Amino acid sequence: MNNIFTKNTFQKIILILSISAIFQTSSAQGSDSTSKIINFRGSASITNNGFSFIPAFSLGKPAAIFNFNINGGKRFSFEPEFRFALKDGRPWSFIFIWRYKLINQKRFQTSVGTHFPAVPFRVLAYETTPNVKNTLAVSRVIPFEFTPNFIINKNNSISLFCLYAKGVSDDATNHTALVSLRAISNIPITKNLSFRINPQLFYLKLDTKDGYYFASNFTFLSKKTPFYLSSTINMPLKSDIAGKSFDWNLSLGYSLDRKLIVKK
Repeated sequence: MNNIFTKNTFQKIILILSISAIFQTSSAQGSDSTSKIINFRGSASITNNGFSFIPAFSLGKPAAIFNFNINGGKRFSFEPEFRFALKDGRPWSFIFIWRYKLINQKRFQTSVGTHFPAVPFRVLAYETTPNVKNTLAVSRVIPFEFTPNFIINKNNSISLFCLYAKGVSDDATNHTALVSLRAISNIPITKNLSFRINPQLFYLKLDTKDGYYFASNFTFLSKKTPFYLSSTINMPLKSDIAGKSFDWNLSLGYSLDRKLIVKK
């Protein structure tokens, strides 16, 4: 493995987490009409099986996943995601997501976005004398997304997530298309405990191969603690894309929600 690269990537993650600490300190300040509020949300989780951004693919190994959402207004947000193999700290994928809400109404929202850059990593083996060594290689893709979202009420919504990605490196899939019908349902269990279900039916096309899938995420949340427990499942309904007939994981996560008040 390229140890220098791995060290640098961890330094970037530490820098982002340090920024979140600054947000936490700033959230204690008061606000007035000349202030601007920047919302910062994030989560860190460990899992026995890291799922990709597209749930048809998984790492098949324990992973650490970091998600962030920085929103400086009602329309624009920056939402980077970082995934690492837990055993050796090897980067798995970095995705830098930029989103803009074209329509931002109470019941209906539509956003467009790009993942620039989207950086999946893979391990390449090469022979040296007398051993075989591994190094990290980077594939490059540029995805674009479009998402209309209908909000039924404060606990339920339905969205259609559409994504197209163009491979710009020789080793990447040339054309990737994803259409996913998604739902979010928050079910209160007690005053402080809730259960969230995120099912989706999606169609995936990778160059000449395609498939239909069902996936869902289940999350237990409590208002009294930032920790949460979740599980993701994925099952192909009909597909000629290589993958497991059924895939799942369990994850333990930690979430935060802070506000940075910027004086104008």
